[in-house]
Amino acid sequence: MLDGHIIIMGVSGCGKSTVGKMLAEHLGRPFLEGDDFHPAENVSKMASGQALTNQDREAWIKALCHSANESQLSIIACSALNATVRNWLGAGLEKSVSYIWLKGSETLLAKRLATRSNHFFSPSLLASQFAALDPQEDAIAVSVNQPVEAIIAEILSALDDE
Repeated sequence: MLDGHIIIMGVSGCGKSTVGKMLAEHLGRPFLEGDDFHPAENVSKMASGQALTNQDREAWIKALCHSANESQLSIIACSALNATVRNWLGAGLEKSVSYIWLKGSETLLAKRLATRSNHFFSPSLLASQFAALDPQEDAIAVSVNQPVEAIIAEILSALDDE
């Protein structure tokens, strides 16, 4: 698993960015924030409470893959909610891809989103993300209902076991 990209996946509010940054620091790898690669149209759409389609996601994933291929062996925060998006990631990334799925209840994540500021994602979209979620079967699943340090320790232990 450590010889390729690691994608931190899950619905909005699960902690992909926080966990991804900490994991990247621990492993000495570059961190890529998937949200930074959304075209302006996607950001506007989500900010207005409209869910993205896979057609909307295609340019985003291409841009993310391009940057990841330049940085090599990245830790990437990306929702990667469905198999189509993950297939694009697998095809677009030059190195292998492994997934860490940050799992949390809709209730917990809705509370987190309600307190988050300065982010374009409309909390009203959380239910649609849970509906669209089709987790990677071989992902390392980690509960987010614990301190972030425990999440990192669990991920590192799972990576060591691979």
